[in-house]
Amino acid sequence: MTSTSEPKGGRGAQLKHTGLRPGWTTGACATAATTAAYTALLTGDFPDPVTITLPKGQTPSFALAVESRDAGSATAGVVKDAGDDPDVTHGALVRSTVRALPPGSGVVFRAGPGVGTVTRPGLPLPVGEPAINPVPREMIRAHVARVAAAHGGSGDVEVTLSIDHGEEIARSTWNPRLGILGGLSVLGTTGIVVPYSCSAWIDSIRRGVDVARAAGRTHVAGCTGSTSEKTVVREHALPEDALLDMGDFAGAVLKYIRRHPVDRLTLCGGFAKLSKLAAGHLDLHSGRSQVDKTFLAELARRGGASRELAAEVAAANTGLAALQLCTAAGVPLGDLVAEEARDQALLVLRGAPVAVDVICIDRAGDVVGRSGIR
Repeated sequence: MTSTSEPKGGRGAQLKHTGLRPGWTTGACATAATTAAYTALLTGDFPDPVTITLPKGQTPSFALAVESRDAGSATAGVVKDAGDDPDVTHGALVRSTVRALPPGSGVVFRAGPGVGTVTRPGLPLPVGEPAINPVPREMIRAHVARVAAAHGGSGDVEVTLSIDHGEEIARSTWNPRLGILGGLSVLGTTGIVVPYSCSAWIDSIRRGVDVARAAGRTHVAGCTGSTSEKTVVREHALPEDALLDMGDFAGAVLKYIRRHPVDRLTLCGGFAKLSKLAAGHLDLHSGRSQVDKTFLAELARRGGASRELAAEVAAANTGLAALQLCTAAGVPLGDLVAEEARDQALLVLRGAPVAVDVICIDRAGDVVGRSGIR
């Protein structure tokens, strides 16, 4: 995971500056467990440690904590290491049981004990599906295909993921309120858990601004994560040292740039997170601010929504569900949120000579709203 060159700026430099140890997502652990279990199903032997490839090319290895076989299936388990992040799933045992299916079945996902099931709309998975997010599914499918190619399998398998004590751990998360019942979600877009420390991460944001300014960058972007970072690079072709991994700390970016201005600041992030900024929150963490659907309903009304639609938005399960309702009705809620978030950012900047624009994205990184530059 270490780079051959010293990162000069951007996400890599910020992480290095914090001094915090990164960890692995539940999705990465589930992929490793599935890879080991399917290998054992085809060959009779569990690879230990088992090596996987993450979306950005890193190749971590995982020790197995559990391995067992019977006539028709194999099970492997990996203990999640979240690094220095205070993740509630740190130390959880993630298990995968792989069973062969008839040719043409593909990869079928099941929720075992401790993995939740989606029961309400507005999430990136249909109602009734196991709460295994899209990127972990892609990772698991890719690794199943590699194991099948290496050992003569068909790649048609049932993958049942479970997390020991997951239902109990999930009570400390927002899953029950979101309608994910029975356990945890299997998450992760990069496979890596970025450590969360308020003081260290805010300090790293300041370093990122300093590096960008020293490099002569006049346009920088504050991104909430790796997906928004990819989007803003695609939109503006910014170099690495112009990218600030602001995470949930929108206020830290704005306050530091107020004192150390650049010509232009683009804020890019998920629709739900930026709706919090639009509502006046500067800390976008789920533990300290929530999506205000009443606020979104008011914005929707401003954009031409009927009273009935506004009421549906106010009662929506998630910000994404509210956005989907408005999109179907032709109400530009994404743009309205982006514009309001930009205006809130300008208020924090207090007249500093910085032009601001905002881009809202969905989980896939597609733009669902944008503001003009002001």
